[in-house]
Amino acid sequence: MSAAPLSTAPLPTAPRPLMVLVAGPYRSGTGDDPARLAAHARAMHEAALDLFRAGHLAVTGEALALPLLEAAGGARPGDAAFEEIFHPVAERLLARCDAVLRIGGASAGADMMVRQARAAGKAVYTSADEIPRPEGDLSPDPISNPDEIKAAR
Repeated sequence: MSAAPLSTAPLPTAPRPLMVLVAGPYRSGTGDDPARLAAHARAMHEAALDLFRAGHLAVTGEALALPLLEAAGGARPGDAAFEEIFHPVAERLLARCDAVLRIGGASAGADMMVRQARAAGKAVYTSADEIPRPEGDLSPDPISNPDEIKAAR
């Protein structure tokens, strides 16, 4: 007996690229170990890269908050600068996003982003495969001639 053929239905599309907040664990389960924190951030950045390559603009709160924490003199996760900046940045960013992609394991902060997104009527996805692809060709036209690059400035 052969397997049923795969669906040939077209994948859903979005009328434009979406701005998607990638939300996942950052501190959860790390004991604030720098290597484990970096691994969690990397997982979110890799998911954002996949969405970018699919035609969307994906963002992480970590990409915006961590440099601010450094500038504010934050010394460690959970300190006063962290509490002032980390989740508020994600909340402000969420207000500008079209959707949330929830990845990874347990995370009170990521779950809070999901609750806030749903309350605001935003789409929440648990897999990048669920996110509709933008319509049309979104690839930039490469400029390979150095004279064209100079002229574009």
